[in-house]
Amino acid sequence: MEHPENDAAYKGLKVNKGVSAPTVNPYFIRIPRKNKYTVSEYVQGILKGNITILSQAVTLIESAKHEHQLLAQEIIEKCLPHTGDSVRIGFTGVPGAGKSTSIDVFGMYILKKGHKLAVLAIDPSSERSKGSILGDKTRMEALSREKNAFIRPSPTAGSLGGVARKTRETIILCEAAGFDTIFVETVGVGQSETAVHSMVDFFLLIQLSGTGDELQGIKRGIMEMADGIVINKADGDNIERAKMAASHFRNALHLFPPTDSGWIPKVLTYSGYYGLGIEDVWNMIDEYIAFTKANGYFDQKRNEQSRYWMYESIHQMLRDAFYNHPEIKANLSAMERKVLDSEISSFIAARKMIDLFIR
Repeated sequence: MEHPENDAAYKGLKVNKGVSAPTVNPYFIRIPRKNKYTVSEYVQGILKGNITILSQAVTLIESAKHEHQLLAQEIIEKCLPHTGDSVRIGFTGVPGAGKSTSIDVFGMYILKKGHKLAVLAIDPSSERSKGSILGDKTRMEALSREKNAFIRPSPTAGSLGGVARKTRETIILCEAAGFDTIFVETVGVGQSETAVHSMVDFFLLIQLSGTGDELQGIKRGIMEMADGIVINKADGDNIERAKMAASHFRNALHLFPPTDSGWIPKVLTYSGYYGLGIEDVWNMIDEYIAFTKANGYFDQKRNEQSRYWMYESIHQMLRDAFYNHPEIKANLSAMERKVLDSEISSFIAARKMIDLFIR
């Protein structure tokens, strides 16, 4: 096709003809990908540590399709006997505290000790577009290149409770695949901490110094949940400020009631960027695990978490059953219009819908 820009009226312009057909490597062979496996194939692949099959199984867990959920539950049930031998660690802290960088550094430290690591990051979704960046892996440059590390970000998709439940189920599959250490990263200080705390053995709060009042904006509930507090970026001119912040946190911890585990939370300083103090932080975690296993709290906490997630699953299933019920779908919009038109109160409307569901 001749371009009109090549007309003599357009001096100095010349547009070349396009390629009639794209050039393709003649030696390129597309290998067909098997997207569907049986439950047995999924389980065998996971138990062998096949990362591709593990990733596809996690995708089934995160899927909203009913048939995928049924398949995922079968896989989880068959993997369950092969789980429970890992150490689960939760990371939380204000945005910018260096959670991803710290996970990268801590992860490399334990990989050198011969461990296998799975990192599960809960990524916030946009309320407008419902999309997520899922960029945590890009901030874990060293870990993302390691064969014994598995990094999986999950979008909240507007439902923190739902993604937290899926994260717990993903932990089961990762343990079955042979990962003996699980890191769970939260979206930041907020309601996600309660959900993550209910699925990990050790809860680490990462803080910064030199940001004004070190205790400003930190909820008491977050402090009480923390098994250890670390002050990041303790390097260069910031070392003294980090030590001062650590002192403030130690004083604050004395005001809290004793922990159920009997463990006294420690406050340490370190630098994730320069890799300073990493061994001290990890020794603290090892000490906590040994302490709680010795006094029986480790197993007690795991049992309490299992009970908690049973009830959380009941709540989630009831919610799904309610909104997927054909009678509810048929009448919900009309009831919503009545509420908006002030014909009926929100509470009475909710009661009517629940009665309809029960009937």
